[in-house]
Amino acid sequence: MLADWQALNAESKATDIVSLMSHHKVPATDNCLTNNWVKGIESLMLIYKIFRADEWAVLRDTGQTLGAPIDVSDRFVHFSTGKQVAQTCEKYFAGEEGLILLVLDSDELGDALKWETSRGGDLFPHLYRELRMQDVFWHADLPLGLDGHIFPEGVL
Repeated sequence: MLADWQALNAESKATDIVSLMSHHKVPATDNCLTNNWVKGIESLMLIYKIFRADEWAVLRDTGQTLGAPIDVSDRFVHFSTGKQVAQTCEKYFAGEEGLILLVLDSDELGDALKWETSRGGDLFPHLYRELRMQDVFWHADLPLGLDGHIFPEGVL
């Protein structure tokens, strides 16, 4: 079963995760799916990146990017956890349309991913290399609603 899971592409995995979470009441805390819900996989720590449409287009079209202007300036790609992403969106993207939410499996990023103290003393994931399209587990539009951005079900 584990080999079958590893052979799936990221879009299929995302569909399976959403399906498992919504239909089978899989326990999820901090966006870390636990309880050995797929035999041989014990946890999946998802992290999030918000891109504007032009930033997403660079990654999609070239297969890699150094990130948004703030990422290039800071020399690492900023990410948020499930608990942090709504506040990140509100603080840096309030009122913006055309946003894309990228979802990544933190374990797949290896040693280039560092957890560092940032806003409010919380630990945030920072990627010290280019972000590659193959790193993206799945993505979704992040539409702007009347009360802010609307996140996909199960993210927050």
